[in-house]
Amino acid sequence: MPRTRAVTADVESDFEAHVGVGNVPGLPGAHSQGATVDELQRNLRAVVGLIQAEARERGE
Repeated sequence: MPRTRAVTADVESDFEAHVGVGNVPGLPGAHSQGATVDELQRNLRAVVGLIQAEARERGE
């Protein structure tokens, strides 16, 4: 079973672009956007997963 770990994201609304934007502090490159909160959450989870997979491949 895969391990899960909670991460905290900073989220803001970009009213001009009509999207939410978010980033995970302390995890370089972990930022995304979404038209809804649910979409933003899914996108952030995906990018965190990609960053973690890349780190595992590098042996970190």
